Amino acid sequence: MICSLCPRKCNIDRTKSSGYCGESEDIKIAKYSLFMYEEPCISGEKGSGAIFFSGCSLKCVFCQNYDISSLDLGRTITPNKLASIFKELEDMGAENINLVNPTHFVKGIIEALRIYKPNIPVVYNTHGYENEETINEISKYVDVFLPDLKYIDEKLSLKYSKCKDYFEKTSKAILLMRKLKEDKFDENGMMKQGLIVRHLILPLCTYDSIKILEWIKDNLPQTKVSLMAQYTPYAKASEYPEINRKITKREYDKVVSKYLELDIDGYVQDRESSSTVYIPKWDFV
Repeated sequence: MICSLCPRKCNIDRTKSSGYCGESEDIKIAKYSLFMYEEPCISGEKGSGAIFFSGCSLKCVFCQNYDISSLDLGRTITPNKLASIFKELEDMGAENINLVNPTHFVKGIIEALRIYKPNIPVVYNTHGYENEETINEISKYVDVFLPDLKYIDEKLSLKYSKCKDYFEKTSKAILLMRKLKEDKFDENGMMKQGLIVRHLILPLCTYDSIKILEWIKDNLPQTKVSLMAQYTPYAKASEYPEINRKITKREYDKVVSKYLELDIDGYVQDRESSSTVYIPKWDFV
């Protein structure tokens, strides 16, 4: 498979070697479980059926899932096994099937969803750095898009995620997601279809967070936004002194004030959420 699934377009034959994501074409996961730490309309009361995929096409220096995104923890499985995991999580009472960091395994995921399509929504939980072609392809099989919008400033995206064109590609992908999926909720407020955009506040980057919120207001006015404050220094953050700390109350209040001023709908995470509690135990390795 000559791979061009993500904007890196490394054009590596992943049947023979690994791509920029660090993975071959074989699906690899590091955990699956009921997960309670997503947005209320995703986790609900029973939990989201999260499947954490190994490898990553973004490589953020502060990644909280660094052990699986960059250190190759995980176990290789077949599309048949992935389909059986869908069914197992569904039988456990999962509110949805939550594909966490799925981009580089889209082909295998589609194959698995053709084998077994769950009777609950399927969530595409992504860092946002996506090709429009890939989003169009996967949209036939998933119900909810849950992308990050990490940066507008290309200096920040280049420094911390090694991609200068992050906003260019991600903004186009998110606009397409909005076009493809109208928001739909059930009687309990659970999202059955639609789009939620996530943004994580980073230390010393409040100016970029404010620009992102303004862009969302102007371009995605009816879209729920999840403003996240859980940033905890991890992975290679210690090599970047300016982000080797949690966000301050002043930084938090500044971004939240803009969120409220713009009258954006969605969720705002408490600043006290900054903790390693959100890092799962990788037990499928």
